[in-house]
Amino acid sequence: MIKNLLFCLLISCVVQTSFAQQDILMTNFMFDKLRVNPAITGVEEGVSSAMIYRNQWDKVAGAPNTAIFNCEMDLNKNAIGGAGISFYHDAIGPIRQNRLSFNYSYPFQIGEIGVLHAGIGLGLLNFGLDPNWIPPTSTVDASLPSASSGNNLDGNFGLYYKSFKGYFVGISSAHLNRPSIKASNFNYERHLFLNAGHRLQNVLGPKRDLEIQCLVMSDLIKHVGDINIRYLHANIFYAGLTARTTNTYCLLAGFYPLKNITLGYSFDLNANSILSASNGTHEIVIRYRYIAPIPPSEKSKHPRWL
Repeated sequence: MIKNLLFCLLISCVVQTSFAQQDILMTNFMFDKLRVNPAITGVEEGVSSAMIYRNQWDKVAGAPNTAIFNCEMDLNKNAIGGAGISFYHDAIGPIRQNRLSFNYSYPFQIGEIGVLHAGIGLGLLNFGLDPNWIPPTSTVDASLPSASSGNNLDGNFGLYYKSFKGYFVGISSAHLNRPSIKASNFNYERHLFLNAGHRLQNVLGPKRDLEIQCLVMSDLIKHVGDINIRYLHANIFYAGLTARTTNTYCLLAGFYPLKNITLGYSFDLNANSILSASNGTHEIVIRYRYIAPIPPSEKSKHPRWL
């Protein structure tokens, strides 16, 4: 228990040093690891997919809206590693961004203590700008941006270590090639992600677990971090709280209506001036996971064995 508390304290200290945001930030990041770190692809057994919709600063015109779809599977029955696909659409005012990434991860077992996964993601970025300017006169102002759109390749890399004792640590980098959209004069900067966590099983009773996770993002200039604590009650429901370094506090809850399906919701409340202008931030999660059953063993008979 002392080791667990020290681990939690370390995560808290890391998150407290972060204080800003650049890339997409999701409150339900525990269901969005595939987009952040390609090394996590196929770590869990079976096939899983997750859809997340985020409505940030509800009722604020032009506020960010994000939709994410992740799908992954482990290949260990027929090959080695895991493969997956990640897509997101993000809209902020006149800006539209889309990213499609294909991921692959390869595992390296480290003795009897855990498994280290290395992953790579290759995909396509699309960036569009449509200001819809309404000039007061017919004269065109050359200083104002015009509608534009462009595509470029995107590369990501990550490492993910999962211990057999229940904790994990992942580090990854997005936009390794620093893609640029020349038509819109927009450049993507490299982003670093650190994700760590630990699950305390049966700490509050049989099948009553506590899980703590953090996600830190940085472009080495600005930083942002989340720390989340969730209570998981058997296979019935979960509830949790997230604190973000941008003076934001989030409530999470979810349940399992069927064996392989998870439905979740979160509400973000900003403790700053945006609070008076919006109705908070909402996220909805739908996750499906399928694990193929073990095929029954076949017995053959031979006349000599009867």
